[in-house]
Amino acid sequence: MPRILITGANSFIGTNFRRFSQFKEIDEISLIGVDPQSIDFTPYDVILHLAALVHQSGNIPVSEYYKVNRDLALKVAEKAKQAGVSQFILLSTVKVYGRFLPGSEPWTEDSPCNPEDVYGRSKYEAEQALKKFQAHRFNVAIIRTPLVYGDGVKANMLKLIRLVCKLRILPFEGIQNKRAYTYTENLIGFIDRIIENKRNGVFIAMDDEPVSTTFLIRQIASALDRKVILLKLPNILKRIGWKILPGYFNRLFGSIELDNTRTKEILDFRPQYTTGQGIKRMIESLQKKKFSN
Repeated sequence: MPRILITGANSFIGTNFRRFSQFKEIDEISLIGVDPQSIDFTPYDVILHLAALVHQSGNIPVSEYYKVNRDLALKVAEKAKQAGVSQFILLSTVKVYGRFLPGSEPWTEDSPCNPEDVYGRSKYEAEQALKKFQAHRFNVAIIRTPLVYGDGVKANMLKLIRLVCKLRILPFEGIQNKRAYTYTENLIGFIDRIIENKRNGVFIAMDDEPVSTTFLIRQIASALDRKVILLKLPNILKRIGWKILPGYFNRLFGSIELDNTRTKEILDFRPQYTTGQGIKRMIESLQKKKFSN
Protein backbone atom coordinates (compact mmCIF):
# COMPACT_ATOMS: atom_id res chain seq x y z
CA MET A 1 0.00 0.00 0.00
CA PRO A 2 1.64 3.30 -1.08
CA ARG A 3 2.24 6.03 1.43
CA ILE A 4 0.93 9.37 0.16
CA LEU A 5 1.78 12.94 1.11
CA ILE A 6 -0.62 15.77 0.26
CA THR A 7 1.15 19.10 -0.12
CA GLY A 8 -1.40 21.74 0.83
CA ALA A 9 -3.02 21.11 4.22
CA ASN A 10 -6.77 21.31 4.91
CA SER A 11 -7.70 21.89 1.29
CA PHE A 12 -11.13 21.15 -0.19
CA ILE A 13 -9.84 18.38 -2.45
CA GLY A 14 -7.29 17.08 0.05
CA THR A 15 -9.99 16.66 2.71
CA ASN A 16 -12.15 14.72 0.26
CA PHE A 17 -9.19 12.60 -0.83
CA ARG A 18 -8.46 11.56 2.75
CA ARG A 19 -12.12 10.70 3.23
CA PHE A 20 -12.89 8.82 0.00
CA SER A 21 -9.60 7.40 -1.30
CA GLN A 22 -9.08 3.65 -1.21
CA PHE A 23 -5.62 4.40 0.18
CA LYS A 24 -5.35 5.07 3.89
CA GLU A 25 -1.69 5.86 4.54
CA ILE A 26 -2.10 9.55 3.84
CA ASP A 27 -0.34 12.50 5.45
CA GLU A 28 -0.55 16.17 4.58
CA ILE A 29 1.66 19.18 5.06
CA SER A 30 1.21 22.91 4.70
CA LEU A 31 3.74 24.66 2.47
CA ILE A 32 2.93 28.14 3.72
CA GLY A 33 6.26 29.62 4.75
CA VAL A 34 7.95 26.22 4.38
CA ASP A 35 11.02 25.60 2.23
CA PRO A 36 10.53 22.27 0.40
CA GLN A 37 14.25 21.60 0.92
CA SER A 38 13.51 21.22 4.64
CA ILE A 39 10.89 18.49 4.11
CA ASP A 40 11.77 14.82 4.45
CA PHE A 41 10.05 13.09 1.53
CA THR A 42 11.82 9.76 1.96
CA PRO A 43 8.93 7.95 3.72
CA TYR A 44 6.57 8.58 0.81
CA ASP A 45 5.79 6.85 -2.47
CA VAL A 46 3.43 9.46 -3.90
CA ILE A 47 3.19 13.24 -3.65
CA LEU A 48 -0.26 14.69 -4.40
CA HIS A 49 0.49 18.36 -4.98
CA LEU A 50 -2.58 20.48 -4.24
CA ALA A 51 -0.95 23.68 -2.99
CA ALA A 52 -2.04 26.47 -5.35
CA LEU A 53 -3.13 30.05 -5.62
CA VAL A 54 -6.51 29.85 -7.35
CA HIS A 55 -8.85 32.79 -6.94
CA GLN A 56 -7.70 35.88 -8.74
CA SER A 57 -7.69 39.18 -6.94
CA GLY A 58 -6.39 42.61 -7.79
CA ASN A 59 -4.60 42.58 -4.46
CA ILE A 60 -2.37 39.65 -5.40
CA PRO A 61 0.69 40.41 -7.56
CA VAL A 62 1.01 38.43 -10.78
CA SER A 63 4.41 37.23 -9.63
CA GLU A 64 2.80 35.49 -6.66
CA TYR A 65 0.83 33.15 -8.94
CA TYR A 66 4.04 31.98 -10.63
CA LYS A 67 5.82 31.72 -7.29
CA VAL A 68 3.14 29.43 -5.84
CA ASN A 69 1.66 27.58 -8.82
CA ARG A 70 4.84 27.04 -10.84
CA ASP A 71 7.98 27.55 -8.79
CA LEU A 72 6.75 25.86 -5.61
CA ALA A 73 5.51 22.82 -7.54
CA LEU A 74 8.91 22.46 -9.21
CA LYS A 75 10.79 22.75 -5.93
CA VAL A 76 8.61 20.06 -4.35
CA ALA A 77 8.99 17.76 -7.35
CA GLU A 78 12.76 18.21 -7.45
CA LYS A 79 13.18 17.41 -3.76
CA ALA A 80 10.74 14.49 -3.96
CA LYS A 81 12.61 12.98 -6.90
CA GLN A 82 15.92 13.29 -5.06
CA ALA A 83 14.33 11.56 -2.05
CA GLY A 84 13.28 8.54 -4.09
CA VAL A 85 9.55 9.26 -4.32
CA SER A 86 8.15 7.26 -7.24
CA GLN A 87 5.18 9.40 -8.31
CA PHE A 88 4.31 13.11 -8.39
CA ILE A 89 0.73 14.16 -9.16
CA LEU A 90 -0.11 17.77 -9.98
CA LEU A 91 -3.70 18.93 -9.81
CA SER A 92 -4.01 21.35 -12.70
CA THR A 93 -6.97 23.02 -14.41
CA VAL A 94 -8.78 23.27 -17.74
CA LYS A 95 -7.91 26.97 -17.64
CA VAL A 96 -4.63 25.96 -19.29
CA TYR A 97 -6.62 25.61 -22.55
CA GLY A 98 -7.83 29.20 -22.57
CA ARG A 99 -11.33 30.21 -23.70
CA PHE A 100 -13.65 27.63 -25.22
CA LEU A 101 -15.15 28.91 -28.48
CA PRO A 102 -18.73 27.92 -29.41
CA GLY A 103 -18.72 25.28 -32.12
CA SER A 104 -15.18 24.14 -31.34
CA GLU A 105 -14.22 20.51 -30.94
CA PRO A 106 -14.17 19.36 -27.29
CA TRP A 107 -10.80 19.75 -25.60
CA THR A 108 -8.82 16.55 -25.14
CA GLU A 109 -5.62 15.70 -23.31
CA ASP A 110 -3.68 16.70 -26.46
CA SER A 111 -5.49 19.93 -27.36
CA PRO A 112 -3.36 23.07 -27.80
CA CYS A 113 -3.15 25.25 -24.71
CA ASN A 114 -3.53 29.02 -24.88
CA PRO A 115 -4.23 30.15 -21.30
CA GLU A 116 -5.70 33.63 -21.03
CA ASP A 117 -5.31 34.49 -17.36
CA VAL A 118 -2.42 34.37 -14.92
CA TYR A 119 -3.84 31.36 -13.08
CA GLY A 120 -4.02 29.32 -16.27
CA ARG A 121 -0.62 30.49 -17.48
CA SER A 122 1.11 29.74 -14.18
CA LYS A 123 -0.41 26.24 -14.09
CA TYR A 124 0.52 25.55 -17.70
CA GLU A 125 4.12 26.61 -17.16
CA ALA A 126 4.22 24.29 -14.15
CA GLU A 127 2.91 21.44 -16.31
CA GLN A 128 5.49 22.01 -19.03
CA ALA A 129 8.39 22.18 -16.61
CA LEU A 130 7.23 19.15 -14.61
CA LYS A 131 7.13 16.95 -17.71
CA LYS A 132 10.92 17.26 -17.84
CA PHE A 133 11.12 15.53 -14.44
CA GLN A 134 9.57 12.36 -15.85
CA ALA A 135 11.89 9.40 -15.45
CA HIS A 136 11.77 5.62 -15.23
CA ARG A 137 11.50 5.74 -11.43
CA PHE A 138 9.69 9.06 -11.13
CA ASN A 139 6.28 9.23 -12.77
CA VAL A 140 4.74 12.66 -13.28
CA ALA A 141 0.95 12.77 -13.67
CA ILE A 142 -0.97 15.95 -14.47
CA ILE A 143 -4.71 16.06 -13.85
CA ARG A 144 -6.76 18.79 -15.49
CA THR A 145 -10.25 19.42 -14.12
CA PRO A 146 -13.11 21.80 -14.76
CA LEU A 147 -14.94 23.20 -11.72
CA VAL A 148 -14.83 20.69 -8.86
CA TYR A 149 -17.84 20.45 -6.54
CA GLY A 150 -18.73 18.31 -3.55
CA ASP A 151 -18.63 18.21 0.23
CA GLY A 152 -17.05 21.44 1.48
CA VAL A 153 -17.41 23.32 -1.80
CA LYS A 154 -16.94 27.08 -1.76
CA ALA A 155 -16.63 29.91 -4.29
CA ASN A 156 -18.92 29.94 -7.35
CA MET A 157 -20.81 26.70 -6.73
CA LEU A 158 -21.64 27.69 -3.15
CA LYS A 159 -22.80 31.11 -4.35
CA LEU A 160 -25.10 29.41 -6.85
CA ILE A 161 -26.56 27.15 -4.16
CA ARG A 162 -27.21 30.12 -1.89
CA LEU A 163 -28.87 31.95 -4.78
CA VAL A 164 -31.27 29.06 -5.28
CA CYS A 165 -31.93 29.06 -1.54
CA LYS A 166 -32.80 32.75 -1.48
CA LEU A 167 -34.75 33.30 -4.71
CA ARG A 168 -37.70 31.35 -6.06
CA ILE A 169 -37.67 33.09 -9.43
CA LEU A 170 -34.43 32.88 -11.41
CA PRO A 171 -33.52 33.95 -14.97
CA PHE A 172 -31.97 30.65 -16.04
CA GLU A 173 -34.60 28.95 -18.19
CA GLY A 174 -33.69 27.64 -21.63
CA ILE A 175 -29.90 27.86 -21.31
CA GLN A 176 -28.55 25.25 -23.71
CA ASN A 177 -24.85 25.47 -22.94
CA LYS A 178 -22.72 22.39 -22.31
CA ARG A 179 -20.41 22.70 -19.34
CA ALA A 180 -18.23 20.02 -17.77
CA TYR A 181 -18.00 19.63 -13.99
CA THR A 182 -16.16 17.25 -11.68
CA TYR A 183 -17.71 15.72 -8.57
CA THR A 184 -15.14 15.21 -5.82
CA GLU A 185 -15.74 11.47 -5.41
CA ASN A 186 -15.32 11.02 -9.16
CA LEU A 187 -12.06 12.99 -9.02
CA ILE A 188 -10.79 10.86 -6.15
CA GLY A 189 -11.57 7.78 -8.23
CA PHE A 190 -9.42 9.10 -11.08
CA ILE A 191 -6.56 9.92 -8.70
CA ASP A 192 -6.74 6.49 -7.09
CA ARG A 193 -6.49 4.78 -10.46
CA ILE A 194 -3.49 6.89 -11.45
CA ILE A 195 -1.76 5.88 -8.21
CA GLU A 196 -2.81 2.24 -8.41
CA ASN A 197 -1.55 1.90 -11.99
CA LYS A 198 1.54 4.07 -11.46
CA ARG A 199 0.59 6.19 -14.46
CA ASN A 200 2.25 9.26 -15.91
CA GLY A 201 1.09 11.83 -18.46
CA VAL A 202 -1.79 14.27 -18.83
CA PHE A 203 -5.29 13.26 -17.75
CA ILE A 204 -8.70 14.94 -17.70
CA ALA A 205 -10.89 14.13 -14.69
CA MET A 206 -14.57 15.03 -14.98
CA ASP A 207 -18.12 13.72 -14.76
CA ASP A 208 -19.17 11.66 -17.77
CA GLU A 209 -21.53 14.17 -19.42
CA PRO A 210 -21.57 17.98 -19.64
CA VAL A 211 -24.73 19.71 -18.38
CA SER A 212 -26.48 23.02 -18.96
CA THR A 213 -26.84 25.75 -16.35
CA THR A 214 -30.61 25.20 -16.48
CA PHE A 215 -30.12 21.51 -15.64
CA LEU A 216 -27.68 22.40 -12.85
CA ILE A 217 -30.11 24.87 -11.25
CA ARG A 218 -32.96 22.37 -11.40
CA GLN A 219 -30.80 19.65 -9.82
CA ILE A 220 -29.76 21.98 -7.00
CA ALA A 221 -33.38 23.01 -6.37
CA SER A 222 -34.52 19.37 -6.42
CA ALA A 223 -31.80 18.33 -3.96
CA LEU A 224 -32.84 21.21 -1.68
CA ASP A 225 -36.50 20.16 -2.06
CA ARG A 226 -37.19 23.71 -3.16
CA LYS A 227 -39.60 24.80 -5.90
CA VAL A 228 -38.19 27.44 -8.23
CA ILE A 229 -39.58 29.20 -11.28
CA LEU A 230 -37.11 29.66 -14.11
CA LEU A 231 -37.60 32.45 -16.62
CA LYS A 232 -35.68 33.22 -19.79
CA LEU A 233 -33.40 36.22 -19.57
CA PRO A 234 -34.29 38.66 -22.37
CA ASN A 235 -31.65 38.76 -25.10
CA ILE A 236 -31.02 42.48 -24.64
CA LEU A 237 -30.21 41.95 -20.95
CA LYS A 238 -28.03 39.01 -21.87
CA ARG A 239 -26.04 41.11 -24.34
CA ILE A 240 -25.61 43.89 -21.78
CA GLY A 241 -24.55 41.35 -19.16
CA TRP A 242 -21.91 39.83 -21.46
CA LYS A 243 -20.41 43.30 -21.95
CA ILE A 244 -20.50 44.40 -18.31
CA LEU A 245 -19.73 41.09 -16.56
CA PRO A 246 -18.16 38.81 -19.20
CA GLY A 247 -16.57 36.40 -16.72
CA TYR A 248 -19.77 35.95 -14.73
CA PHE A 249 -21.94 35.50 -17.82
CA ASN A 250 -19.46 33.08 -19.37
CA ARG A 251 -19.76 30.83 -16.33
CA LEU A 252 -23.56 30.90 -16.57
CA PHE A 253 -24.13 30.87 -20.34
CA GLY A 254 -20.84 29.72 -21.86
CA SER A 255 -19.76 26.17 -22.60
CA ILE A 256 -16.74 24.08 -21.65
CA GLU A 257 -16.75 20.81 -23.57
CA LEU A 258 -14.14 18.14 -22.88
CA ASP A 259 -13.49 14.64 -24.17
CA ASN A 260 -11.54 12.45 -21.75
CA THR A 261 -12.06 9.18 -23.63
CA ARG A 262 -8.32 8.54 -23.64
CA THR A 263 -8.03 9.12 -19.89
CA LYS A 264 -10.81 6.61 -19.18
CA GLU A 265 -9.30 4.05 -21.55
CA ILE A 266 -5.80 4.33 -20.09
CA LEU A 267 -7.05 4.10 -16.52
CA ASP A 268 -9.84 1.62 -17.28
CA PHE A 269 -12.10 3.79 -15.17
CA ARG A 270 -15.48 5.46 -15.45
CA PRO A 271 -16.86 7.93 -12.90
CA GLN A 272 -19.19 6.36 -10.38
CA TYR A 273 -21.62 9.27 -10.13
CA THR A 274 -23.51 11.39 -12.66
CA THR A 275 -23.56 15.15 -12.13
CA GLY A 276 -27.14 14.90 -10.91
CA GLN A 277 -26.16 12.30 -8.32
CA GLY A 278 -23.11 14.34 -7.33
CA ILE A 279 -25.22 17.46 -6.79
CA LYS A 280 -27.62 15.49 -4.59
CA ARG A 281 -24.80 14.03 -2.48
CA MET A 282 -23.18 17.46 -2.14
CA ILE A 283 -26.42 19.08 -0.94
CA GLU A 284 -27.01 16.23 1.52
CA SER A 285 -23.54 16.82 2.97
CA LEU A 286 -24.17 20.54 3.28
CA GLN A 287 -27.49 19.96 5.00
CA LYS A 288 -25.93 17.56 7.50
CA LYS A 289 -23.55 20.35 8.44
CA LYS A 290 -26.56 22.64 8.95
CA PHE A 291 -25.82 24.61 5.84
CA SER A 292 -27.27 28.09 6.22
CA ASN A 293 -29.65 29.30 3.55
